[in-house]
Amino acid sequence: MSAEIVFLGASVFAVALLYSSVGHAGASGYIAVMTLFGLGVEVIRPTALTFNILVAAIGAVQWWRAGYFSWSLFWPFAVLSVPAAFLGGWLQIPAHYLKLAIGLVLWFSAWRLLARREGVSEIHGPRRPVAMASGAGIGFLAGLAGTGGGIFLTPLILFRRWARMREAAAVSALFIFVNSLSGLAGYAGSGRTFPDFAWPLAAVVAAGGFLGSRLGSRHLPVRGITALLAVVLVIAGAKLVFG
Repeated sequence: MSAEIVFLGASVFAVALLYSSVGHAGASGYIAVMTLFGLGVEVIRPTALTFNILVAAIGAVQWWRAGYFSWSLFWPFAVLSVPAAFLGGWLQIPAHYLKLAIGLVLWFSAWRLLARREGVSEIHGPRRPVAMASGAGIGFLAGLAGTGGGIFLTPLILFRRWARMREAAAVSALFIFVNSLSGLAGYAGSGRTFPDFAWPLAAVVAAGGFLGSRLGSRHLPVRGITALLAVVLVIAGAKLVFG
């Protein structure tokens, strides 16, 4: 086993651990790591989505078993996001300025998360049409960028006071899972090839996802999860701005 593979494995493990602790799956982190290791664009996107599906599935089970998942909050976001993610995964659009704008929004979201106070106002669920429209937009962006969309959904839920931190993380985990599946299907449907080298790293990513989601759903304090989410947003924003 080469040193490069060992370092790549350690890097994707760390990404899975960090992202899964806040209900995310790490696509933007995997993309950044694989780019740094010099992998081609044609293999990065499907590999990131594959890792996303694995980590999001593990995380969704962990957050559900811890009692934080809400079906009534989840399904309005997910129902239109799945076909939108398929469309975004199928399309190939030059999106430099869009990525720059989204990256800046993620940085702003990180700052807002650190500045906000947990529990200062009542939690109220979103109106169904608003949730469905939001889910469609997030799903399309997720498919276009090769991510699961949680990086956009979690801050939106928190800022709108639609749920608290752990409930938002639980919903985001399953949201990422279904949208990553749809995005990968869209990618495959466009006739592009799927990389074989991703499978040996899958076990490493799964281990990181299990440990991170276990810590986030059961052991880490809410303020700690919020700080980790801010770190995730900063990393994802950097990937979009500088990638």
